[in-house]
Amino acid sequence: MKIEKEKLLWMYRTMVRIRVFEERIGDEFAAGKIPGFVHLSSGQEANPVGVCANLRRDDYITSNHRGHGHLIAKGLPLDIMTAEIFGKKTGVNKGKAGSQHLTDMAVGCLGAEGIQGTPVPVAVGAALSAKLRGTDQVAVAFIGDGTLNTGRFHEGLNLAAAWKLPFICYCENNTWAESTNIYDATALTDISQRAMGYGIPGIAVDGNDVFAVYEAVYEAVARAKRGEGPTFIEGRTCRRRGHFEGDSHLYRGQEEKDECLKRDPIPRFRKKLIEMGILTEPEADKIEREIKGEMDEALKFAEESPFPEPEEVYTDEFV
Repeated sequence: MKIEKEKLLWMYRTMVRIRVFEERIGDEFAAGKIPGFVHLSSGQEANPVGVCANLRRDDYITSNHRGHGHLIAKGLPLDIMTAEIFGKKTGVNKGKAGSQHLTDMAVGCLGAEGIQGTPVPVAVGAALSAKLRGTDQVAVAFIGDGTLNTGRFHEGLNLAAAWKLPFICYCENNTWAESTNIYDATALTDISQRAMGYGIPGIAVDGNDVFAVYEAVYEAVARAKRGEGPTFIEGRTCRRRGHFEGDSHLYRGQEEKDECLKRDPIPRFRKKLIEMGILTEPEADKIEREIKGEMDEALKFAEESPFPEPEEVYTDEFV
């Protein structure tokens, strides 16, 4: 499959942007500057980028507690995103969402949810809306492997399949549902087989190969737009850090951690782009420097922004 040069460069830049952002957020959290919890997705960057490279701005996504990369890939600017994580008034959600509940309707993100499974029915609802309105929009739910054993996952997939909705369920299978190995919690050894129960395609791809992710989602989006219904995609990936910042993840063996580092999707993609003549080593280094500068500015914006006033806790409420 041929992907135009501009999109390939956007994909590389966005993967680097996610990595730089999350590493700096991890440092700021360790320094005590960020309230609440932070869950990072370092090592999984090929998944949100490969997915969102197929989506338009008006297509929908729903996300989860490990969702920074999803929002960045969908187009959320780093400054208002960083300010939100710092709990500042200038954040995309006025400091009320924090890291786990980032939302921006302007880029088609209907919300990140800390509760397992919630992204599925919300995205299914968005897909139903698109079908009823007669648009060619697609809705994607990003989930982790821990969601596979929840009621929301089954109910959402069943409804999307029954009504042939333009919906894609993308599972970032990093093997660990917090500290539980997914293969200790299900008899399936091929997670993509879950789709068989709903009569829809189930596809497994190397989630650390952005080309593989892109191609699988490209076909799923085309299928959805043809009115043929949903697709379930399993991206087999790995997270380099613990479940949350501060998690020592001693439940993982050193061999697995080392293998995860070897599978890093960013140098893999960089090497491929250089081989293709799309990028040179100096150009790749320049991209990284530019994004680090962008992140410096985002942190400065967040640090200098004010916190919300206490009485603002009652504004922007629906009930």
